[in-house]
Amino acid sequence: MTVWDRPEPPTRPVPLDRERIVSAAIALADEGGLEAVSLRKVAARLDAGPMRLYGYISAKEELFDLMMDEVNAEILPEERPADWREALRVLAHRTRRAALRHEWLADLLGGRPSLGPNGLAVAEATLSALDGLADIDTVMRAVETVSAYFTGAIRREIANLRAERATGLSKRDWQRASGPYMTRMLATGRFPALTKAVYDGTEVDAEESFATGLEWVLDAVAAQLGRPPA
Repeated sequence: MTVWDRPEPPTRPVPLDRERIVSAAIALADEGGLEAVSLRKVAARLDAGPMRLYGYISAKEELFDLMMDEVNAEILPEERPADWREALRVLAHRTRRAALRHEWLADLLGGRPSLGPNGLAVAEATLSALDGLADIDTVMRAVETVSAYFTGAIRREIANLRAERATGLSKRDWQRASGPYMTRMLATGRFPALTKAVYDGTEVDAEESFATGLEWVLDAVAAQLGRPPA
């Protein structure tokens, strides 16, 4: 039986329900990451005994499932996009924005499918946008390909943000601190392609890089969707 199938116990002196529990868990995760979340800490925030939470949630993994589903409500688009490409674009950008609000989301992306009602609604909205464009296996690979791109890009962006906080160095500060070493290494001539990238490449911000890469992936998906079956 999943956490969504299991009924909630009756309310007792300190009112509890899964919605309050999940909200408290998300607040803890927003403050300190997933490592800051435990049933004991959630119970303390709600001024309730830890054992009471087990009537609603049997394990921390179930709590993570519920937290993920709550954030999926933020990812779900308000309106159905006009076409499949816009649907996948919206999914990617809304997932990125949700991860920037809730950085712990990056640690859960790419794991097992979200079976909560909001997660299923996101999957339905995404798949229905491609319905009829190709056979179901091709549609599934298209969605998986786009998801793999934005999951990796989001995780990298969040990792960089965490590194900045851990070191106290912004990206530009880190580049300045690393500059003398990189200059010496590139001057050896052992890394010509990297040298060209460092000196001739155009630096763009994370949002522009994400959007550009996403359009390239969507172009590749469009080519596959337009290809006649073998």
